[in-house]
Amino acid sequence: MSKTVILLPTYNERENIRLIVSEIFAVDPHLGVMVIDDNSPDGTAEEVRALMREYPNLRLLLRRRKEGLGEAYKAGMLQTLADPAVERIFTMDADGSHATEYLPDMLRAGETHDLVIGSRYVPGGGIENWEPWRYLLSEWGNFYARTITGLAVRDLTAGYMCFRADLLRKIDLSRLQASGYAFLMELKFCATRSFRCSFKEVPIHFKARRGGESKISGHIIREGLSTPWKLRFKKK
Repeated sequence: MSKTVILLPTYNERENIRLIVSEIFAVDPHLGVMVIDDNSPDGTAEEVRALMREYPNLRLLLRRRKEGLGEAYKAGMLQTLADPAVERIFTMDADGSHATEYLPDMLRAGETHDLVIGSRYVPGGGIENWEPWRYLLSEWGNFYARTITGLAVRDLTAGYMCFRADLLRKIDLSRLQASGYAFLMELKFCATRSFRCSFKEVPIHFKARRGGESKISGHIIREGLSTPWKLRFKKK
């Protein structure tokens, strides 16, 4: 397996997966990519299998059912971390909202930091093609999470990250409870608070998804509201 592996959780991303995979390998063909698919009914896994014939560093982890972003990431991380040659792991959206042009900057920052966060809320960062209400909701959500948890991370809900693999190997992923997008917040909290890792936020421009439907649900919103409080009172 490659020294750097990018994890792409998918559910009904057939129309997006080919483009994002090709863009990643255009940046560096030596990178590894693992698609973690939750048995998408739209044929995402079949599309990935076809792409594997073109890209030898592409892997597929096919799960039996949809269990949430957090569970998908945990499954992908556990399988990837089992290879001692892996040095870095990226988390990244498969819908094109995380541009591959930032991979080199994040890799460079990862040489001196345990965790690199692709951040929308540091100078130079931003969001493109979002309705004003979505932007305001995201800003409020980050302010809410930062205030409650006390973490000095500007973009606590960011999903574009680069972890030093040895940091993730120290974390008991089975103890992380959030199943949806709040998993990303919980993982940052664990890394920065419990393990005092070094981190850096690199500015990125987040883009609206290229195609398909958003996975936001009532459960994800409720979990996003409750998780900061659980983390605030979490025992080390």
